Amino acid sequence: MHNTSDEELLWRASFWPRRKEYPFRRVPKIAFMFLTKGPLPLALLWERFLKGHKGLYSVYIHPHPSSTAKFPANFVFHQRQIPSQVAKWGRMTMCDAEKRLLANALLDISNEWFVLVSESCIPLFNFTTIYSYLSRSKHSFMGAFDDPGPFGRGRYNENMEPEINRELAATIVKDTLYHPKFKEFCRPACYVDEHYFPTMLTIEKPMALANRSLTWVDWSRGGPHPATFGRSDITEKFFEKIFDGKNCAYNDRNTSMCYLFARKFAPSALEPLLHIAPKILGF
Repeated sequence: MHNTSDEELLWRASFWPRRKEYPFRRVPKIAFMFLTKGPLPLALLWERFLKGHKGLYSVYIHPHPSSTAKFPANFVFHQRQIPSQVAKWGRMTMCDAEKRLLANALLDISNEWFVLVSESCIPLFNFTTIYSYLSRSKHSFMGAFDDPGPFGRGRYNENMEPEINRELAATIVKDTLYHPKFKEFCRPACYVDEHYFPTMLTIEKPMALANRSLTWVDWSRGGPHPATFGRSDITEKFFEKIFDGKNCAYNDRNTSMCYLFARKFAPSALEPLLHIAPKILGF
């Protein structure tokens, strides 16, 4: 926790080393950034996932400001809450919360990779596998693509036209060009949290993006939100659906390992997830 204003925080976080060599021993870490409504109902699963890998990860939590969730001193989530503000779905405050998480994580010079997750996300592999996948990738993973339909270009407002690993994270927190345009003109049914980061990074750093997400979600049921899975859904057959039948590019080669995380999981899924994780997820 700190008393730094958002303006100063983003300014401090916008600096990054221009040289790849460090004059001290630096072990690159993954920053897991949890954007949550409140409690972390799947915390025990993440505890198990991170156990034994201290020094290779950092944890940051941006909850609703009214949240009073407390964790035991030996938990990885203990005292990892950053100063937060209300974040509303589909509004610029959601992107502001994500930038707040990134900025706090950038203050730790050892954080090299930045993973944004919610309280309903789970890891699909053990920590070593995910660390290796991210550290060896030549690209950053952002689901950026051109959708000519009503949910992509159909939401576009001509007032937003351009003038409109770690370097990308700093690019996001230092932005003062795209942010005000999206804040003013991207209003429902344009949902800014779905468009701001992909658009900005596609313009500024197109060759750095894999143009796909690492998080599996099920949109097959229709509607504005993906399917949520509870206790009865957690079976071996369910995870076969996630792992099988998908190919994607990784470092310019085809791979069947496309997703490292999945959502959305209800609190009732925790017990069966803890039971099935050693066999299916590897931790």
